[in-house]
Amino acid sequence: MIMDKTCIVTGASRGIGREIALTLAGEGMNVVINYVGNRDRAEETAVEVEKFGGRALVVKGDVASFKESEELIKSCVDNFGKIDILINNAGITRDALIMRMKEEDWDKVINTNLKGAFNCSRAAVRHMMKQKSGRIINIASVVGISGNSSQTNYAAAKAGIIGLTKALAKEVASRGILVNAIAPGYIETEMTEVLPEEVREKIRKNIPLGWLGQTKDIAEAVKFLSLKASYITGQVIVVDGGMTM
Repeated sequence: MIMDKTCIVTGASRGIGREIALTLAGEGMNVVINYVGNRDRAEETAVEVEKFGGRALVVKGDVASFKESEELIKSCVDNFGKIDILINNAGITRDALIMRMKEEDWDKVINTNLKGAFNCSRAAVRHMMKQKSGRIINIASVVGISGNSSQTNYAAAKAGIIGLTKALAKEVASRGILVNAIAPGYIETEMTEVLPEEVREKIRKNIPLGWLGQTKDIAEAVKFLSLKASYITGQVIVVDGGMTM
């Protein structure tokens, strides 16, 4: 399969980000794999991407940094000539009740999860506007819609991403750029693997479909918005097995 499209996936060395990178590579895309900590895992993702025939570029960069985010987008354009799709996936958690939450844990989550999406989107939009085309897909969370105890920082960041998505979609629609968000529910990742089984069982009972989602469920939604959806913008697609309906 040959496709002249290039995407950037932030936080692509593991979990949902890795699955998104591999799924889009399976459609023939060139993939920029962004990571901040584990280069070995990012390189492993790159090897898998290239098995599909596309080219992979591994770029270290902290999306919470305005400068490093700009360098990430520049690396993509310098190597592939353009950026067609940006997936703002990078995110972290620092959970605690608000009375015990440290200021640095609030700042770190907001800066990575929300400011990171702003940083990368701002840099990418400059190139997409010149092309008069592009797609930005932000990975939000159902927590940004319904809230969750001990996650005021995470919920605030994800709610902010939803607001950013809708506002940016209105700004850039006239230039042919679509901006949407996906709000995952509980997905089987390294972040959820650490939950005690009794907690996981309680979560399952609150999901009408009766099971936790898989990273592939999110990646397929990203693929749809990346390649099929030509008249959808400013929307939040909830992928949660019916948990928040």
